[in-house]
Amino acid sequence: MTASLAGTLAGTATAVTPAPQPVPPGHGKSLALAAADKAADSGLDGLRHGVDEELVRTAVTPWSGGLYYATYQRTYKGIPVAGGDAVVLSDSAGKVRDVTSAPAPAIRLSTKATVSSAAALATARGQLASVESASTPELTVLLKGNKPVLTWHTLVVGRTAKDRPSSLDTYVDARTGAVARATDKILHADGRGYHNGNVTIDTAASSMTDPNRSGFKCGGQNGSAYTGSSPWGNGTANDLVTACVDIMYAAQREHDMVKQWFGYNGQNGQGGMVPARAGLTEVNAYYDGTKTTYGRNQNGTMQLTGIDVVAHEYGHEIFDRTPGGSGSSNENGGMNESTGDIFGALTEHFANNPNDTPDYTVGEKLNFLGDNKPIRYMYNPSLANNDPNCYPQLNSGTEVHAAAGPQNHWFYLLAEGSNPGGGKPSSPICSGGPSSVTGIGIQKAGKIFMGALLMKTSSWNHLAARKATLSTAKNTYGSAECNAVKAAWNAIGVPAQSGETDCGGTTTPDFSLALNPASGSVQPGASVTATVNTSTTGGSAQSVQLSASGAPSGVTVSFSPSSVTSGGSSTMTVQAAAGTANGTYPITVTGTGSVTHTVTYQLSVGSTTPPTGCDNAEYTYQGTLAAGQAQAQPNGSYYYSATSGTHVGCLRGPAGADFDLYLQKWNGSAWADVAVGGTESADEDVTYNGTAGYYRYVVHAYSGSGAYTLGLSAP
Repeated sequence: MTASLAGTLAGTATAVTPAPQPVPPGHGKSLALAAADKAADSGLDGLRHGVDEELVRTAVTPWSGGLYYATYQRTYKGIPVAGGDAVVLSDSAGKVRDVTSAPAPAIRLSTKATVSSAAALATARGQLASVESASTPELTVLLKGNKPVLTWHTLVVGRTAKDRPSSLDTYVDARTGAVARATDKILHADGRGYHNGNVTIDTAASSMTDPNRSGFKCGGQNGSAYTGSSPWGNGTANDLVTACVDIMYAAQREHDMVKQWFGYNGQNGQGGMVPARAGLTEVNAYYDGTKTTYGRNQNGTMQLTGIDVVAHEYGHEIFDRTPGGSGSSNENGGMNESTGDIFGALTEHFANNPNDTPDYTVGEKLNFLGDNKPIRYMYNPSLANNDPNCYPQLNSGTEVHAAAGPQNHWFYLLAEGSNPGGGKPSSPICSGGPSSVTGIGIQKAGKIFMGALLMKTSSWNHLAARKATLSTAKNTYGSAECNAVKAAWNAIGVPAQSGETDCGGTTTPDFSLALNPASGSVQPGASVTATVNTSTTGGSAQSVQLSASGAPSGVTVSFSPSSVTSGGSSTMTVQAAAGTANGTYPITVTGTGSVTHTVTYQLSVGSTTPPTGCDNAEYTYQGTLAAGQAQAQPNGSYYYSATSGTHVGCLRGPAGADFDLYLQKWNGSAWADVAVGGTESADEDVTYNGTAGYYRYVVHAYSGSGAYTLGLSAP
């Protein structure tokens, strides 16, 4: 259903499953993922310091061609360390492809705090004139320069004495009570407000709440979603419901883009994104770590809710939620701003909306300063305020929006080249660079950039980005794309780095394997299909034999054709027989040639509607147990809660059985029960108010057997 600035209604929300995450060591996983885990762990041997320090794996993100990014946080005596984090890129055969890490000294200090968490919280809150929210302080070792400092870490959101919005990522010294570091996560971005025409958005039936992307809703400055019904908005420039239509349209297109183009699970990596607020009475739009907020232009003639502005703000969330988070230096901040611009351009190209034709400028329809000009030009940053085009022009005092220039320039050169033609603008090359650069297309450039963000650490800068993008390009595509990435960095003056990937061609035959889509749902008695794509990444094209393993009883997997020449594709058909048990099952798809690669297909069988009595559950999972068996959810794994709040679990099992439900939290070395259901039946509910951390549910069949459904909600 479409109408003028209208939202498509979704009367019944389909549950969205968070991206599967690996469980801590010692728990079950696929053979391919186990090999990648082992390789990743071995790749960290040179980064460990002493018996009191550990590098704890916090996530594994599947990538193209059987590659995995494993993210690690350093801990000291079980306390998280801010800094010294690492990422390992490995393949499903157990080979380490690359390791990135933030520099870290050996840590030796007492972990006993002499300042209470309450006192530290008061100090952190005292930095702002008014406070909207503050997270519970967490004892953290901060690497400040080359010195470890015991601190209380908290995020304080509010407004400054000058009545400016602020989101201070704050570390208070746990011995002196002084503020050791406070970094404002709000990146004040300029944007444009205009109407996207007749668009379709995903909303609930009576509120502007997205039923398919967890956490996302849009409303006014009080934080509540606007209510009403379709058609949403009236199409006028300053109607705030109309502004939310623009916001939801752009944010949802960006969410779809990162999934379809890059295989990444939404802005936060877990299928969702932060909520949005319209109606700020300021010339501003920003992301603060908990939400995005949008104001109006200087003349008050429109809201700042254009595609590239909204996608820019949610690009900040992508930067913040990928490894290493948001850094504290101006250079890091400039790269964060550039990330927003890059995702704005990517989303415009993906949406391809005729009301905002894709381009590489920012704010071109806002008339922000009354001159009808963009506020940034990615292809030639110097056209706005003489911002730097080249890396050598940056210094420690370069304002963060200006500091976006070099990486924006690099991305345009990589995507389009220095003289793309076809009506696209030419782009200058910095002193010492190549005579010209040939682009590889925005989708490839975007995937290389996204892959590099998954190698980001807390010490991220242009030099690290060069190394990471070269590694991602070579491992994801091959030598040609890697050399294009190198040429684009050379063209903006970022020098070659010791240990960077050699892009030179390889004579070893190799191929990549990918699924589109990588997951699917099917009812018993029906089938679902996916496309298996291959490409030649080394040497000559070769024959690849396709097979599948791990399918549950009643499920068969076939390929047409069953063998392809690398570069070709095959249709995979997954057939579920009548009577197949409900549940979510990982199926391993294997391509065998001169080498072997695997990818995982997540199959959901049966209903995904919330169980009876659990209608408000955010996510739904199914499984089947025999007496004495147990399963971890979600999907044999766990989920991460970034904030404190209430966790609700709702179990519905077979009649006459006694199934038990446990909510567990990872304490740094083991899973600990924090809430347990209390009935002697197969229906149990648990509610737990907990702090941020890693959680999972365990369903145990005490007696009886059969299929169950688990509904859960998390902060």
